[in-house]
Amino acid sequence: MNSASPAQLPDDAVEVGRVLDAWGVKGWFKLTPHSASPEALFSARTWYLQPSERGVPRFAGPLVLQIDQVKPHADVIVATAPEVPDRTAAEQLKGARIYVSRAEFPPPEEGEYYWVDLMGLTVVNREGVSLGEVADLMAAGPQTTLVVHQTVDDKLQEHLIPFVDAYVDGVDLPGKRITVDWQPDY
Repeated sequence: MNSASPAQLPDDAVEVGRVLDAWGVKGWFKLTPHSASPEALFSARTWYLQPSERGVPRFAGPLVLQIDQVKPHADVIVATAPEVPDRTAAEQLKGARIYVSRAEFPPPEEGEYYWVDLMGLTVVNREGVSLGEVADLMAAGPQTTLVVHQTVDDKLQEHLIPFVDAYVDGVDLPGKRITVDWQPDY
């Protein structure tokens, strides 16, 4: 790689995709996003790459790339950066995990949230009873489902709560809280 410099991941780094392989002969590389709506990849101009955790690392990481162009191509995304001047350099990125600073994400629309912002929030019902914390989210057909974990008497309890207006009364990101119409015994 030309002038890709070693870097440290920012404190708010979020993994947003993975490099699949080189694309063409001029240093472009193709990648797959982790999200069906990869706005962060298109808006951020600084990407941090970590080597693949499998196989022999092809570069010492993390690396920082200043992205020149990024665009959709068929069912993948392709990108180029001045630090990746040719196909040989692009091939060294194969399998790399792509991170972007959360601060570079475009602002979500009113009433929309990035999954990463919901992780770890406390979930309480209308009566103020804590149901636990958001441990994960699942895409379940046309809706997203909150996976809420709580330990009660040394036993893990899990609630699967559809993230739709019928059950979610409100999301308070600064207060780190989601209020739902849900009972502990559901």
